[in-house]
Amino acid sequence: MNAAEEQPMSPYERIGGAPAVTEAVERLYRRLLADDELAPFFTGTDLVQLKRHQVALISQVLDGPKSYAGRELAEAHKSMDISVGQYKAVGAHLTAVLEELDVPRDIIDTVGQVLESVAPDVIGADD
Repeated sequence: MNAAEEQPMSPYERIGGAPAVTEAVERLYRRLLADDELAPFFTGTDLVQLKRHQVALISQVLDGPKSYAGRELAEAHKSMDISVGQYKAVGAHLTAVLEELDVPRDIIDTVGQVLESVAPDVIGADD
């Protein structure tokens, strides 16, 4: 057995790599744009670029390629006045997408922990 065979698969590899993350991001943005409370945040946004950044960010969170080169989360969200409720709604949409895609529960839990840890960088308004 060589070293590559002995290494456990990363969460990124376990869910199917780039195609799976890309599909999750596509489904997430379909949900976000269909959500009347969240859709206005994306008005005038370059969705192609935003989705590309999101794929890179989620890939990195799942121990995949470290190619995210976007702004820091706090910088990207500072003027958006995102409330706790809106942030939680986005998280719920992401969790639902991951469940639809049969992502293992331990990976969904890890994503939830990351969402919780970066919440202060994104939330900018009181509910």
